[in-house]
Amino acid sequence: MGRTLRSPGHLALMTALKQARLDAGLTQTELADRLKRPQSFVAKYENGERKVEVVEFVQIVKEIGCDGCEIIAAVSAADNAAEIG
Repeated sequence: MGRTLRSPGHLALMTALKQARLDAGLTQTELADRLKRPQSFVAKYENGERKVEVVEFVQIVKEIGCDGCEIIAAVSAADNAAEIG
């Protein structure tokens, strides 16, 4: 396994989490408040400056109200496509 920061899977995760937040009608600040974290926490994982740990991922999708399994499927598909391409 190579580096994961800015890998196809990481980019897919960033995109999917940001889109889920936008679909839920939440700003970064609103989501950060729900997570009891600073707005910069959300900005950094959405912009690819930091990774999201599994426990953080579970909390994020819970507060957004989205299906974490769909996001994981998108990340897996991106990784698979990168391996083929």
